[in-house]
Amino acid sequence: MEYFTYKQAMQYLGISSYKGLRSLIKEGLPVIQINSSKRISKHSIDKFMDEHQTVAN
Repeated sequence: MEYFTYKQAMQYLGISSYKGLRSLIKEGLPVIQINSSKRISKHSIDKFMDEHQTVAN
């Protein structure tokens, strides 16, 4: 399994601000924390995005 730092996760998602990433985390994007290190799995990002797909109006 592949794990991203916050910066790498932002690049993967195509967002440019930590505020945007924090918003996704508040919406339920899982974060793995070991001591002071935080990581987000690629699988979790893909699953989260699939679960939050909607049709744009």
